[in-house]
Amino acid sequence: MDNTKEKGATDTTARSIEMLKAVIEGRTYDAVAVDYGITRTAVERRVKGIATRLSAEVGIAGLNEGGAAFVCRLRHKRAAILASLERFEPKPICSARQARVVSADEIDQAVHRIRGRSAQPARDIALFFMLFATGARPLEIARMEVRDYLHADGSVRRESELRAEATITGRSRPLFFASSKLDDALTAYLLVRLESRQGLGLATAFRGLDPDSRLFLTATGCGFQITPYGEAGQHRFLCRPILETYRKLFRYADIEGATALSVRHTVVARLYERGADEEQVGLVLGISDRSAVRGLFPRARPTMARLVDELI
Repeated sequence: MDNTKEKGATDTTARSIEMLKAVIEGRTYDAVAVDYGITRTAVERRVKGIATRLSAEVGIAGLNEGGAAFVCRLRHKRAAILASLERFEPKPICSARQARVVSADEIDQAVHRIRGRSAQPARDIALFFMLFATGARPLEIARMEVRDYLHADGSVRRESELRAEATITGRSRPLFFASSKLDDALTAYLLVRLESRQGLGLATAFRGLDPDSRLFLTATGCGFQITPYGEAGQHRFLCRPILETYRKLFRYADIEGATALSVRHTVVARLYERGADEEQVGLVLGISDRSAVRGLFPRARPTMARLVDELI
């Protein structure tokens, strides 16, 4: 890491620490967002990120890494967090781990393994492809409905929309279904649903399925259960069943270091390769702050030697 990048990382960590302190003192994410001129989502991401690092690298008495995701627990452990911050010497983040990108061959091999190991291979392969094809988060995928993917005549909505009530941010954004592999996987899965009579609608529309039913269902034919958490009025939700399903899929896939985050890095890498800028990447992923995109998914920069080699 060169000096400029090192200084940038240090400044970012220091600012995240200040945000964490403000939140555990009682400030809301919205109020801190106004202070720093960024979105509420960006503040929440940075606060939880630095709290998780603090818990992992130093330890916070009475709080594990999972608890760092809940602001009420952070405030309850305010004294322990402040004590840990005094001992916190941030370790350099391994850029190789951050930038883990899954290759096309690895994806194909993973699908082969999932098909052989899953009890619901048609659904699980479609779920796996959905991450890579859209960059959506697991909770957002759990909220998708048949009408988000299909037109009434049964054709695919190539340029769809992730509804505001389905997104993490509460703001709608474009949703593109432009993958033939995802189409094939979803065609197979929706046929299984039809044969199993799960979420049926009119035979003449939406391939015989209820357009308002969830796109992905559990083995019992219900949508993945989504539960609220956090303080009253925060509108924070968690879908443990789909998170557990994805954990199983990554185990079945047997791709070293693969997680939902590495999938998003893969999506971003593909977008950058095709010439996308930070605004376009943010639009796909649902991140409105371009600086947050740069911080979370930095674009790989070529060395000066490579830039100037054989210019003529």
